[in-house]
Amino acid sequence: MYGYYGYYFDPTYFLVLLGAVLCMAASGSLNSTYSKYARVRSMRGITGAEAAARILNYSGIHDVRIEHIGGKLTDHYDPKNKVLRLSDSTYQSSSVAAIGVAAHECGHAVQHQRGYAPLKLRSALVPAANIGSRIGIPMILLGVLLGLNNTLVQIGIWVFSLSVLFQIVTLPVEFNASSRALVMLQDCGITGGEETGYCRKVLRAAALTYVAGAASSILQLLRLVLLFGNRRRDD
Repeated sequence: MYGYYGYYFDPTYFLVLLGAVLCMAASGSLNSTYSKYARVRSMRGITGAEAAARILNYSGIHDVRIEHIGGKLTDHYDPKNKVLRLSDSTYQSSSVAAIGVAAHECGHAVQHQRGYAPLKLRSALVPAANIGSRIGIPMILLGVLLGLNNTLVQIGIWVFSLSVLFQIVTLPVEFNASSRALVMLQDCGITGGEETGYCRKVLRAAALTYVAGAASSILQLLRLVLLFGNRRRDD
C-alpha cells in the first residue's frame, strides 16, 4: 500500500500533522490566555508564592517546601521530595494568572497528601513512560532497518504505548488539581467572583495543552499501528 518504507507518500502522516496542529493551537491559546491575565493584578496583592503558602497551610500541609526556579510556566510539584517549585512568572508575581498556577500546583500537593489514586498511578508509570518515550520509536526504526523485523517493531509499539498511557492518566490528575485549586482559592479568601473566573480561564487553557499532548500521542500510536499492521497483511 505504501511502497518501500520512506520512498513513497505515506497518508498516515496526516495523523502526525493533525497532532502537531492540536499541540500548537493549545500552546498558542495558553500563551495568549496567560499573557492576558498576567497583566491583571490580584486585588489581594499577594504573590504566587504567598498564595501557595497560604493554601498549603490551609490544607494542613506543613512538610512541603516552596522553591523558586527559573523559566516561564515551568511550575511543578515534586512528590518524591515534597517540593513545590514556582517559576519566574509565578513566584514573585501578584497577577491572577500567577496565583492560579500556584494554586494548581498546590492541588497536586493536596492530591499527594490524600492519596489520590490517579496521581499514584501516574507516579508508578513514570519509569515505564520514560523508557517508552526514549526507546519506543528507535526500537521500531531499528526493526525497519533490520528488514522489518516484526517482533522488534511490535515490541517498540508496545513500549511506546506506555508513554501514551502515561499521558492519558495525566489528564484526570491535571483536571482534578485545577478543580481543587479554584475551590481552595475561594475558601482561603485569595480570589472571589471575577478573579476566580480569570484563574479558571488560565487553568482551562493549561489543561488543554495536556489534552492536545495526549491526543497527539494517541494519533502517533494509531499511525504506527495502521502503518505496520498494513505491512503485515501485505507480507
